[in-house]
Amino acid sequence: MNIYLLLGHPDTSSFDAALADAYEDGARTAGHEVLRHNVGDMSFDPILHKGYNAIQPLEPDLLLAQDNIKWCDHWVIVYPVWWGSAPALLRGYFHRILLPGFAFHPHENDPMWDKLLAGKSGHIITTSDAPNLYTLLVYRNSDVVTVKTATLGYCGIKPVKVTRFGSIGRSTGAQRTRHIERVRSLGSGLRG
Repeated sequence: MNIYLLLGHPDTSSFDAALADAYEDGARTAGHEVLRHNVGDMSFDPILHKGYNAIQPLEPDLLLAQDNIKWCDHWVIVYPVWWGSAPALLRGYFHRILLPGFAFHPHENDPMWDKLLAGKSGHIITTSDAPNLYTLLVYRNSDVVTVKTATLGYCGIKPVKVTRFGSIGRSTGAQRTRHIERVRSLGSGLRG
């Protein structure tokens, strides 16, 4: 299987990066092809300055990201929940690359659209300092609604699995090691 792995945390020394590393290792060990981007290492303007009224030329890193999305069968995104959402840089990445004509195509005479990334599956792996139950009850899983439904689902990517690790700030080294090994097994257990 062709997997595009995106680290949505800007810091490549973060716990999220360790999770992405584990997923990549597990997937490669299982024989999958993996292409990876770390959003913090990419060079692009995350601001869509004129909305979709005037599409900005894509920087080379974003063109490569679009190629990776076209290539993949399965898109894995690892990110922390900040202020009930995905990090701003990751959201800017989505705004800039998931463009009309690439990820979706609006119909001219009705409110519907074509989902141009249909046929791909996804997996979201998130971390937060809040307990999972708090994220569910208070934030109503707002980050997952945004990334899974309003972003990936809007473009036709389904199914999208979600793996959430809460209470990370208070977790022990042993708990973090278990989380890393669980993510490694998610990568190696993926069926082609």
